[in-house]
Amino acid sequence: METISSHNPYTGDLIQTYTLFNPSDIDKTIETSYSIQKSWKKEPFSHRAQKLFALATLLRNQKEDLGLLITLEMGKVLRESIAEVEKCALVCEYYAQEAENILQPQQISTNYKRSFVAYNPLGVVLSIMPWNFPFWQAFRAAAPIIMAGNTFILKHASNVSGCALRIEKLFHDAGFNKGVFSTILIKGSNTSKLIDDKRIAAVTLTGSTPAGIAVASAAGRNLKKAVLELGGSDPYIILDDANIELAVQKCVAGRLLNAGQSCIGAKRFIVTEKAYDAFIDRFVAELKNTKTGDPMMKDTTFGPLANMGFRDELHKQVTQSVQNGAQIVIGGTIIDNSKPLYPATVLINVKPGMSAYEDELFGPVASIIKARNETEAIKIANDTIFGLGAAIFTNDIEKGLEIAQNQIEAGCCFVNDFVKSDPRLPFGGIKMSGYGRELSFWGIREFTNLKTIAMP
Repeated sequence: METISSHNPYTGDLIQTYTLFNPSDIDKTIETSYSIQKSWKKEPFSHRAQKLFALATLLRNQKEDLGLLITLEMGKVLRESIAEVEKCALVCEYYAQEAENILQPQQISTNYKRSFVAYNPLGVVLSIMPWNFPFWQAFRAAAPIIMAGNTFILKHASNVSGCALRIEKLFHDAGFNKGVFSTILIKGSNTSKLIDDKRIAAVTLTGSTPAGIAVASAAGRNLKKAVLELGGSDPYIILDDANIELAVQKCVAGRLLNAGQSCIGAKRFIVTEKAYDAFIDRFVAELKNTKTGDPMMKDTTFGPLANMGFRDELHKQVTQSVQNGAQIVIGGTIIDNSKPLYPATVLINVKPGMSAYEDELFGPVASIIKARNETEAIKIANDTIFGLGAAIFTNDIEKGLEIAQNQIEAGCCFVNDFVKSDPRLPFGGIKMSGYGRELSFWGIREFTNLKTIAMP
């Protein structure tokens, strides 16, 4: 029997070993999900909502225990893990309250006596989720998909298998029938076979751009709906008139959240000349006051990276950038050969062609780029294959909103704040950051059949 294991990133200790599903287990899981969906889609919204409200209550009642599980498996500081669980309760409550209204048939005036659009569930949706927000990523996909009348199969990252199985138990404890939410333990290389299965109607993925390309290829081969939320290298523009104290506060928070392991983390800081020196001085001073280490300790600012391989890859990107002319202001060194810790790091003199300019740096490394003026700053912000999130810092709110709306190439752009997801707002990217939207009205409608009905 093949197995996978989860380890504590900070201590290296083995947490648990899990047996991978064999072909019979996989078939049984899919068939159960496929069969129960026939009855689940007929349940009234009130029935679905009742169970989702119960799930939200369980999440809140168990948030400390669940947060501890997150921290042990992937290493984020405990307070962030608990906040992640609380956010999962919010998304459950949002869709429990709003799904019925969002999915009401929409009347359309035509020459027909009656014509309208109905939203029907698609069937079984396969969800392929990453380790960095092991509860939130799964819940923000599952809550709308299940409330729409679909069933949900989770293929989670192998290092957070404990989280995956605990989420499945939470659904069962909340009263959902077996098969409405299922976890499947398989290797990532086997997901393509799942997408090929005729009982799988659609697929959603949060992950790297290469993973998204592979899933898009498999979904396209089968002409199945896919939503892809992929990597990002979010630009944060700090203009001449920005409130530097506010900008630094938000930029530090956006860069260090989850030890910088976030697709919407602040990554490239593009600062106009007049604001550059003041921003650098204050930004570096704030980062010097941060501490990485044991995620269980209250004075730890951010925890380890998820594993040693990720730390080594990040350090390689920093080293290559320095070899190509970037300069380290602080950080940039391996601080403990036995743990995947990486210090808060600032790189300046970052230019095109460098890894710090071109690639997604998945860790607590800030690339600071000087721009001559606002026009050049916007050009640099858009000079990327990614298009997930972005932010603008300026005291001229109307100018900031105009730039955010009309000039930045991204799926979301915030003014005077760092990028974050909210159940009430659509979330997703463009370019190599994926396609489709999660959350809000648009997220729940992604996995429905928008059906035209007309009668003369």
